[in-house]
Amino acid sequence: MSRFGSGALGRVVRSGVGRRRVQTLVIAVATMMAVASAVVAGSLVVATNAPFDRAFASQHGAHITAEFDPDRVSAAQLASTRSLDGVTASAGPFPSTTISPVGQDGGHLPALTLVGRPGPGSDVDEVDLKSGRWARKSGEIVLSASFSGEFLKLGSTLMSSEAADARTLTVVGFALSAGGSADLWATPAQVRSLATGDSGLTSQMLYRFDSAGTKSQIADDRKKLTAALPSGALVGTQSWLDTKRAADQGAAATIPFLFAFGVLGIVMSVIIVGSVISGAVGTSLRRIGILKAIGFTPGEVVRAYVAQALIPASAGIALGVVLGNLLAVPLLEDTESVYGTVSLSVAWWVDVVVPACALLVVGIAALLPALRAGRLRTVEAIAVGRAPRTARGQWAHRAAGRLPLPRPVTYGLASPFAHPVRAVAMVLAVTFGTVAATFAVGLTQSLNAVGSAQDPEDRADVTAISGGPNSGVGQRVEKKPKQPAAGAERAPATSGPNQGQPSADPDAVRAAIAAQPGTASYYGVARGDATVSGISGTVRAVLYQGDSRPGSYEMIHGHWIDGRGQVVVPTRFLERTGTKIGDTVRVTFEKESVSLRIVGEAFDTSDDGMQVHADLDSFPSAEPGAFQIEVDPGVTPAEYADELGDAIEPLGADAIANFAPKGENMILVLEAMAALLTLMLVSVAGLGVLNSVVLDTRERVHDLGVCKALGMSPRQTVGLVLASVAGIGVVGGLIGVPAGFALHGYVLPVMGEAAGTGLPPSVLDVYDPSQLVLLGLAGVLVALLGATAPAGWAAKVRTATALRTE
Repeated sequence: MSRFGSGALGRVVRSGVGRRRVQTLVIAVATMMAVASAVVAGSLVVATNAPFDRAFASQHGAHITAEFDPDRVSAAQLASTRSLDGVTASAGPFPSTTISPVGQDGGHLPALTLVGRPGPGSDVDEVDLKSGRWARKSGEIVLSASFSGEFLKLGSTLMSSEAADARTLTVVGFALSAGGSADLWATPAQVRSLATGDSGLTSQMLYRFDSAGTKSQIADDRKKLTAALPSGALVGTQSWLDTKRAADQGAAATIPFLFAFGVLGIVMSVIIVGSVISGAVGTSLRRIGILKAIGFTPGEVVRAYVAQALIPASAGIALGVVLGNLLAVPLLEDTESVYGTVSLSVAWWVDVVVPACALLVVGIAALLPALRAGRLRTVEAIAVGRAPRTARGQWAHRAAGRLPLPRPVTYGLASPFAHPVRAVAMVLAVTFGTVAATFAVGLTQSLNAVGSAQDPEDRADVTAISGGPNSGVGQRVEKKPKQPAAGAERAPATSGPNQGQPSADPDAVRAAIAAQPGTASYYGVARGDATVSGISGTVRAVLYQGDSRPGSYEMIHGHWIDGRGQVVVPTRFLERTGTKIGDTVRVTFEKESVSLRIVGEAFDTSDDGMQVHADLDSFPSAEPGAFQIEVDPGVTPAEYADELGDAIEPLGADAIANFAPKGENMILVLEAMAALLTLMLVSVAGLGVLNSVVLDTRERVHDLGVCKALGMSPRQTVGLVLASVAGIGVVGGLIGVPAGFALHGYVLPVMGEAAGTGLPPSVLDVYDPSQLVLLGLAGVLVALLGATAPAGWAAKVRTATALRTE
């Protein structure tokens, strides 16, 4: 006989595929969902696998971004550094300054680095223009693509400052610099005209070196630059390793999440396909016996049933690849906005490997029950037919009959025990669907908690700055991809001396805030570089004056600072210093050295997890550079800021109304991914239940005919079929909810560890009892939805037709 095609075996395969339409549909849709989810997950794994490295290599990013004082070094001298030993490429000098733009609605952006470049192309740091065009004339700027969003679009205008003679700047493009060399770009002439005495003008040079893979190599490269130029010419530098570390930590946190959903999808597809083919074999015993009686060998029977799975699976796999590519595009767009240069198409090998693996999984899942069909004895198969063994499940019927429930319901509750293997497959399908739903709900809540816990100072309604925009507000080495209108984006700063000392009298500003109507609470903040014994280089210090609880970070262990001599540090600080809560560290801030006791571990990933938080009064000579203010209910922050600004402007201070923070882009990506994969897995679970109930209903159609003849109404028939899966839904929910809870408890700390931080209880303990109960009921709902269509068919079948069916 021919193996396939026009031969007898081919006709058997085509007959089986065409006759078992529900089985064919379930296999096709289940594999389509599994493959689509795998393609989406795989594409994001590729996108988040060293995204910074790929973007940095594509743009020929700068290993060192250096800022020079143009009064101490000429352009010709800077150009001569290109020939230094170890320098493989350089670009610049580009004029650079810092501005604090004001939006059309009066909202303030933080201090941003503005660089003058004639175009995006360069030997080093080839900026990727994402939309619009490059700035060609005065009054045009190109913003970093991380600022693109609801508040800033192409054509938006900004004022360069609050000054009366401020320039109007029109956004003509959005671009990405993988190394974060600038926040916005303009023509060189425009930058020189915007440089003021406060921010000053520097010359930016971008360098690539033949050896720049470690901190020591970067330090050696920096020494070469310092030695080749006049003393004091080098103002500060930014290393690509710092930017890379922050990007890689964010990407690493997504891998455990994607892996968890990937495993769930694979296991689910194996369960569904295996149960479908096993059910096909179980309901085709008589047909198998007849095939063997007319001359089919066991091997041909096995191939026939494997082929009946592979044909619809192949169609589902093909559709899954297409669907996965379509679904991946919007997620990749979001990922691109987070990491920079990321391909907006799925990697070709993902579209090859995923279908091949899926086809292999389907083949293996179908082979085991098909081998059972091949081993069946001909006479036994014909004699048994498709009816289940009469002895199976009798004890369940007797036990269910004692329950105070209508007989159709008890009959349905006992039905699954006639096919224990099929029942177990349904339980597993519902269980994994419930696991996915439970995990996704917890993950979404945890991600929202992470977003809320980041940068707690941003929750203040108004910020009063002692001395204008250079008072230290917004000075931070790292740059996070948030919407700038949130008032939370910090411009990247170069290493160097502390900046932004307050020029206004903090006591006078504090008195003005206290006297301002509408003030609910406030506290002072001072920022600057500090040194800690045992740590080379500097760390960022944030000092608080007054009741700083409104701006406190979420605590992993210990408590927030509540007095002098205390310090709160992030997880990475404890790891690098080998300290723990209760230990004492020596902190030097503005030439004052103080021993501080660690009282808490904070959920803080800023500045590579090396930021320290202490009470300002621990350093007698330190003064607050800003005040974070909460306003009374009913008071508009913008109006309050205007009134307070009028009061403190003569003192040399300013007030800014903060916008509500937006969620970070990567958090939104993960939430969308969780919702998408959960929907797919729950749908596959429902399809598994649907197929099993269809098989069971068709097997028992004669019994249903007898029940109808004895007076069972269509409504009772529906109740019988739904009751047959209700118990399965309950069991699946009881198993799936604790399993999903445990999966959440395992994956979240792994994600936190990959990001270099512990997680506070507010991120981990996100479930409440009512949610868990509802999630348990979701298992029942999945089972009932899967059985709804077969129940309707059973209720509609005519009694005479059912009685004639064997």
